[in-house]
Amino acid sequence: MKKNYSLYGLPENISFCKFCSISNQRPRSVVEFKNLNDEKKGIQFNKDGVCEACSYTRTKKEIDWVDREKKLLKLLDKHRKNNNEYDCIVPGSGGKDSAYASHLLKYKYGMNPLTVTWAPHLYTQIGWENFTNWIHIGGIDNILFTPNGKLHRLLTKLAFENLLHPFQPFIIGQKLIGPKTALKYKIPLIFYGENQAEYGNALEENENPEMDISFFSNEKIEDIRLSTLTIKEVIKRYDFKLSDFNPYVPPKKEELKKLDIQQRFLGYYLKWDPQECYYYASKNTGFKPNTERTEGSYSKYSSIDDKIDPFHYFCTLIKFGIGRATYDSAQEVRNEKITRDEAVQLVKKYDSEFPKKYFKDFLNYIDCNEKKFWETVDKFRSPHLWKKDLKNEKWKLKKSIFD
Repeated sequence: MKKNYSLYGLPENISFCKFCSISNQRPRSVVEFKNLNDEKKGIQFNKDGVCEACSYTRTKKEIDWVDREKKLLKLLDKHRKNNNEYDCIVPGSGGKDSAYASHLLKYKYGMNPLTVTWAPHLYTQIGWENFTNWIHIGGIDNILFTPNGKLHRLLTKLAFENLLHPFQPFIIGQKLIGPKTALKYKIPLIFYGENQAEYGNALEENENPEMDISFFSNEKIEDIRLSTLTIKEVIKRYDFKLSDFNPYVPPKKEELKKLDIQQRFLGYYLKWDPQECYYYASKNTGFKPNTERTEGSYSKYSSIDDKIDPFHYFCTLIKFGIGRATYDSAQEVRNEKITRDEAVQLVKKYDSEFPKKYFKDFLNYIDCNEKKFWETVDKFRSPHLWKKDLKNEKWKLKKSIFD
């Protein structure tokens, strides 16, 4: 095998978007039940060296947002109830995006949303405060669901060891809590924030206001994989019952179709800007930024509710050479909050920073020691991205945007 091969099938020739700070190593979103760390599709660049996310940002400027809002109003009127029952569901944690979406739907558009939360692995203090403020200051109804902690910790540990993706169990739960609650309470309209396709999936995915049903449905339980293992394999190896996995089992397609579950992106109808969501949530739901910047980035208000979250981004740095500052800065360049030159300097300063603050909490959560942690991390470094300095035994990216 050649020396500089790509471990995940991404381009071996590393390049960076001419407009923002993202690289061609940014993988497209996948269905987590099928995530085996095999061949991945990466974000695509056009002939001018501009990534799909930046291309879509330009497209957004041409959208008739007045017409889009009219379409939203038509959808809301179709589902609006006048009998005091809930007429839509908003999954979220009380962060800036879900706080914005739920409050706007209730107080501007007159809907009666039920918010549902898949609990973080380990709440941060600021995360818990923002969650309670969302309810008590924002005036929002909420169901907080916390999965079996023993199983969730095991799945997180296995996801870290097998995929270097400790956030996988949370992502699965976060995506399933909406449709599963919709089926239980017979509320057929679900709203998410912006379409994740905005940040690097195929451009045509942004044309559809509905979430792809494949993210939620799988026909056979035996085919469902969690942390690369099937549910049957986890049961066989560990002391769990099939019933313990209920929160992780997606609804069947026919169940969703029978109730005509509509899973919509609010960002399709309203021009979505994360920083503006923050300002709105701060004003209307008591959302507060952290008192210190997030390790690995310069931001103080994005994804701050889970102690495991910094390790999700650290793992993306190891696997794909892009960390949290890259993701944050690329988004802010597209939204014209900072320039590309500023983004490059922020990436240089913060992207490779190790998240020390909650390191012991993370190791304890997944029952791992520091030696095993680094042995696991180093297994997932792709040879085309990383090189090791034999003098000081430190790893370094072979190519960076600031080189």
